[in-house]
Amino acid sequence: MRFPRRQFLHLATGAVALPAVWRAARAEDRPAPSTTIAERLAAYAYGLRYEDLDAETIERVKSHVIDTLGCGLAAFDEKPVRICRDVALLSSGGGATVIGTAHRVGPDLAAFANDAAVRYLDLNDAYVASVTGHPSDTIAACLAVAEVERSSPAELITAIALAYEINCRLIDAFDISARGWDVPVFNLPAVALAAGKLMKLPPDKLTQAVNLSLNDHIPMGQTRTQTLSDWKGIAAAEAARNGVFAAMLARGGLTGPAPIFEGRLGFFKLVAAPAALDVESFGQRGVPFRIHQCGMKSYPAHVSAQTAVPAAVALAKQIGNLDRVTAIEIGTTRRGYQMAGSGAEKWTPDSKETADHSLPYITARAMFDGDLDNDSYAPDKLHELRVVAFMRKITVKEDPAFATITVSVPPTRLTATLDDGRRVTLLVDKMPGFPGQPTSRTDVERKFRSNVGKRWSTAQTDAVLEALWRLDKTDDLSALLGRLSLQS
Repeated sequence: MRFPRRQFLHLATGAVALPAVWRAARAEDRPAPSTTIAERLAAYAYGLRYEDLDAETIERVKSHVIDTLGCGLAAFDEKPVRICRDVALLSSGGGATVIGTAHRVGPDLAAFANDAAVRYLDLNDAYVASVTGHPSDTIAACLAVAEVERSSPAELITAIALAYEINCRLIDAFDISARGWDVPVFNLPAVALAAGKLMKLPPDKLTQAVNLSLNDHIPMGQTRTQTLSDWKGIAAAEAARNGVFAAMLARGGLTGPAPIFEGRLGFFKLVAAPAALDVESFGQRGVPFRIHQCGMKSYPAHVSAQTAVPAAVALAKQIGNLDRVTAIEIGTTRRGYQMAGSGAEKWTPDSKETADHSLPYITARAMFDGDLDNDSYAPDKLHELRVVAFMRKITVKEDPAFATITVSVPPTRLTATLDDGRRVTLLVDKMPGFPGQPTSRTDVERKFRSNVGKRWSTAQTDAVLEALWRLDKTDDLSALLGRLSLQS
């Protein structure tokens, strides 16, 4: 409706009295002079350039891309991954490759299907803080958008470094576990900003991408509580899909609720308590990027189990005859106890999803088998009588000594009581692949080869790895991703 000019002026000059509560609300809703967190994140994303990344950071991005793709290829045939892929492929047309196939769909659905594969085996990288995140969950989205946008290698690598930085810095800043929310909430703005940057959005639209991504897609912590479902490995993929979609909507001009962090019913009020977020300290030229603090997993299991497996293997060798064990105590961090050592279901895992978050099962399996791999969660392994009986001897406790130390990977202390009363203790608090012991190209390639398995010949695997290491020089991302096909 159009107001006559006189009536408009009458309203604008305040001749019509508004109720006091309306006047108060209007004053309260006026934006503060300082910028919002969403605006500051958008400004950082907009300003980041490839030239801000040093050679070590570029190499690290390539390492994590190779590790991530290997994890996704390893999970290609898993039922939940296949379901997600089949749903994505119902959509016809699009420019983003569904990795492992020759098919392409829209970037949001490609991000969903591809990250479902990346995350499913719980083998992709980890960032350990008050909660643990998996920043590589953002890589599938970056690849999908970059392919559609025909981004340069420099733009793709910058977007991945950006997504890692946003994801990790938000994990550092906000404790979402106290109110029961799930960690993929941080993937939402990370993907939205990385996707928006690849779309070359201006700061105001990047801000709206953050607003849109966060408002309607906050994941609940029930995903990782009690008996775990297929969704445990898919929740981050849904965040990736929503982050890309938010950027697409923002590019079209759609606005989102604001201020999304500071608003009366925003992120601070409903999800996490207010916290300082010093965007000026984020990775940039001369300031290290958070990707260097991310670790690459050796085992397909919760991050707290990365040290439990080698501890269990070494302890079993030291004991010899496991029939002599009368009790095992697992000492872990508070988060390790909460996520993988509490709840009756951890002693009776009936699915891969629960078992790979069960310190009792993982420890027992590793002690008997001398290792832990993707096959460790086969149904017959989960119900093996000797392992089930052995798990009854295991208790898990939060080790108070771990509460005051800051480490890049959660430590594990195993204490076995033997039939003669002797106690044997073993502590593992460091892991190859995590900060302090970074992986080499050889390590990255070894894991990639183990994930690809017998799908390709040695020559084909060698060629794929050579091409992936040249990610920063590739002139055809679609052709590169096409080389990852697992279908004839």
